[in-house]
Amino acid sequence: MTTSNDNLIDFVYREARLIDEKQFDAWYELFAENSLYWIPLAHGQQDGLNHASLMYEDRLLLKLRIERLKQPRAYSQQPESRCQHVLQRPEIEAADPDGYRLRTPFFYAEARGDEQLVFTGVVRHHLVDENGALRMREKRIELLNCDAALPSVQLFL
Repeated sequence: MTTSNDNLIDFVYREARLIDEKQFDAWYELFAENSLYWIPLAHGQQDGLNHASLMYEDRLLLKLRIERLKQPRAYSQQPESRCQHVLQRPEIEAADPDGYRLRTPFFYAEARGDEQLVFTGVVRHHLVDENGALRMREKRIELLNCDAALPSVQLFL
């Protein structure tokens, strides 16, 4: 693997920007074939399959959520949600034959009508080279308050 640190860091910034700009189809294409989008329900949770999670979605479930968001009559999007990520500089924690692991502290705000939600935590990306392009094998969002009673997130963190 010959991906530069700048390419890895730029990937993380671009991934967040695609969500903020609601370019969900382009964002979806950043996921590897066998990938996960995971928001654990507990700090230090190591397994999302056998334990409850806030979200634990493969590519099929992500695609279904994207298609729902694109529907003009989606009740949950009346009025439409908007979001903004604020990221610290991603830190490359590992680079090995299994891919790259990055850690990025973040703030996320989502607004809809008169309501605004704010979440903070750490995003952990596991990136792999798939057919010559970087792809996400896993995007894990570790919310600071993951064990609190949380409102519904309409978009993607």
